[in-house]
Amino acid sequence: DGTVRIFSLKSMKYFSILCFPAAKVGKTSLIMSLVGEEFPQQVPLRAEEITIPADVTPEKVPTHIVDYSGVCVSNDIIFANVVCVVYDVTQEETIDKIRTKWIPLVNGGAEKGSKIPIILVGNKSDLRSGSSMETILPIMNQFSEIETCVECSAKNLKNISELFYYAQKAVLHPTAPLYDPEDKQLKPQCVRALSRIFSISDQDNDHILSDAELNCFQKLCFGNPLAPQALEDVKTVVWKNTSDGVQDNGLTLNGFLFLNTLFIQRGRHETTWTILRKFGYDDTLELTDDYLYPPLRVSVGCTTELNHLGHQFLQKLFDKYDEDKDSALSPAELKNLFSVLPYMPWGPEVYSNVPLSDDNYISQHGYFCQWMLSAYLDVHRCLEHLGHLGYPILMERESQTSAITVTRKKALDLEKRQTQRTVFLCKVIGPRGTGKTDFLRAFLQRSTELEEVDVETEFLKAADAACDVACLMYDVSDPDSFNYCASIYKQHYMDSGIPCVVVGSKADLIEAKQHHGMSPSEFCYKHRLPSPLRFSTLLTHTHTHIYSKLTWAMGFKRCLLTSKICRCQTKISLLVYLNLSLSMSLPVCRHLNGSDMSSTSFWLRVTLGATIAAMLGFALYRAFSRHK
Repeated sequence: DGTVRIFSLKSMKYFSILCFPAAKVGKTSLIMSLVGEEFPQQVPLRAEEITIPADVTPEKVPTHIVDYSGVCVSNDIIFANVVCVVYDVTQEETIDKIRTKWIPLVNGGAEKGSKIPIILVGNKSDLRSGSSMETILPIMNQFSEIETCVECSAKNLKNISELFYYAQKAVLHPTAPLYDPEDKQLKPQCVRALSRIFSISDQDNDHILSDAELNCFQKLCFGNPLAPQALEDVKTVVWKNTSDGVQDNGLTLNGFLFLNTLFIQRGRHETTWTILRKFGYDDTLELTDDYLYPPLRVSVGCTTELNHLGHQFLQKLFDKYDEDKDSALSPAELKNLFSVLPYMPWGPEVYSNVPLSDDNYISQHGYFCQWMLSAYLDVHRCLEHLGHLGYPILMERESQTSAITVTRKKALDLEKRQTQRTVFLCKVIGPRGTGKTDFLRAFLQRSTELEEVDVETEFLKAADAACDVACLMYDVSDPDSFNYCASIYKQHYMDSGIPCVVVGSKADLIEAKQHHGMSPSEFCYKHRLPSPLRFSTLLTHTHTHIYSKLTWAMGFKRCLLTSKICRCQTKISLLVYLNLSLSMSLPVCRHLNGSDMSSTSFWLRVTLGATIAAMLGFALYRAFSRHK
């Protein structure tokens, strides 16, 4: 009687046979017949350790075989991944010991679901005319951990390679994580995984896999689509065995689960495992870290943005789950979209951070804003979400990183006097009570309740100050308000090259003289900043003007105020951070388009026109001087 032990490592699996010396069942002969491809004339007491290369094994896995003498066998079994119990088909007592000795020794103290899989190996079949399966079947029915039984002969090499194939299969395609043989149904974790796969494959969200979707799924997982007749045969099998497995000539989720149950019951575990691994699952039916978190290098000074592939995928996703086609996602539709994730990635705060529809749903515009925000601020979390949603599968890409563009360093943009970035970060900084929350609510053009954290901070950390443009906000009615903005500017921005825009809030109130040594206008003039802008929630015409100034400062001031005309994107995404008393940040993301873009385009045209005019005037002056 013997066992096969398999150690799982990152790159290979080691197989070793543990031999019990209680009876001469031919364990060593099996090893030597496998390796030498002939029956040995002389069989030693113990075979030497042998490593079989991956390219000669059916599962392409290197196999390390060790013939154990039985010393410390119990400890060896504890660490085994699969056990092969060898018996002599001609000796009834060796079959009886399977039930009475070896299986209790292997799994006697194991709980349900954690038992080591067992393969029964009946050796010396050449010495028996009939099969031992009639005797073995009751044992297999009694012990659910028995994967299969193989009858073989070391002498005439019958089924020797099959023995090790099933040993490998038990490890590479285990039954235990997928199926409960006692309850005869898929395990909950397996149902969850297959349900996610079904949802991703259901591209039109009608809860049915059509023939086209089934063939797309088949080609993705197995390389080739099903022939039309084979497709009909599959649906016929499901229809005959389930009441709701086929609807509208398509496969439902219950039908999909039934098919995988049937594969497992018929010993075709590798079919289900091929599907699961294609969609990123490991042996524990969890998505692997390699799948969810593909490596993406972002150097200091670089930023991350969604590119056209990312937008294309997210657009398809939005269209799929916008069931009423109102260009917005209701809470139910948003929940369905993220149903393939183990948690809801967007909390209630998303309704305060992005533009909503008239029904207070996440608008298509707001949907993309939130994704852009995620890609910019936490790209690795963004990659995780894209992985759960099936980006690599549906877009047929190696990983989610193909949806992300890593921009070049900002310093290089300044040196080249041009940029290809489309997303910029703005931080709104000011003392408590200046109306920063109302300022951001005005961008969204609606009333939203936001909570402020009442904490005073004298100094702003360098990491908190880092951005593409700073919006320094003071309260025109508070004489001490501007002092803070002036201090922050001198501390972080005066020598940084980061453009700043000064905004005076509460412009509808009576303006108080600031206690700072200079007025805000004088301060801006001295430090070559744009004149202070006025903002009030009661004066709606100020909103677009300030927003245009911020985008101009980010996208244009840093590259247009040079002797060259620089190439900039005409569409700019603005990520505005509200610094609430310097203790928490609430992001607001809004994309420039439509009416908002008109003002920005106007400033861009004015700036470009002025620059071109200056260059033409200078060229004409030089030409005239030379002629003269």
